Amino acid sequence: MRLIGALIKDWGCDCIFFFNYNRVNPGLSNPTVKEHMNALFGEERAKMLGEKLRGLTPLDRELTVVEEIAQALKETGGVYVLPFCFKNDKGNRTSHHLIFVSKHPLGYEIMKGIMAKESSSSSQGIPSFEYSPANSRQTLLHELTYKLDDLGDMLLKDFAGKRHNMRQIFEEHNIGKRYIIENYKEVLKQLEAEGKIVCSPTAEERPKRNGKVTFANRVMVTFPPKRSWVVYPY
Repeated sequence: MRLIGALIKDWGCDCIFFFNYNRVNPGLSNPTVKEHMNALFGEERAKMLGEKLRGLTPLDRELTVVEEIAQALKETGGVYVLPFCFKNDKGNRTSHHLIFVSKHPLGYEIMKGIMAKESSSSSQGIPSFEYSPANSRQTLLHELTYKLDDLGDMLLKDFAGKRHNMRQIFEEHNIGKRYIIENYKEVLKQLEAEGKIVCSPTAEERPKRNGKVTFANRVMVTFPPKRSWVVYPY
């Protein structure tokens, strides 16, 4: 982990590395490789992780391990971490991950776009960030977690009472989420059509492309304030 931190410490330096989950997973409970696990996760995190994994399903174990390696990378200075999963030929088991780490949001955005295009599947235009030769369907967990409707609800909550342009919204909100810039534009257009946000210029004033209203980076979006509920005693 210190090596990765050293690689990304200078300006303009990003890193993408091979993470062999199939070796790391059993290694967390193997005392003979304890030193290597400590070097990878940090001694305290490795100990905590070994206890945390007990009783978890295989999927939950994998998600937990990847999340902890991401947190360890952030502690070395890699603010922006993006994992990409590779499945085996049958698509029913993880082979390995490629994990990208950067200190700059632009590097994160560029790699996110690359990984999105290489994903084997997507749901509502949201990429899986997973490559499977068998092109297997996404897990139910992923299907339920990443929906465009969820993104719309998040934006209304997180930006309540604020006014930003589309680009600012994307840069502030997309870190750590699977949503790509096209998803944000699509959701903002939906929210505008439903009257839930106010945009300037309006949909009627913006140009169309292939019959569809565009949503440029400079479009200003005004979000309504949070609703306040008052309960009166009887």
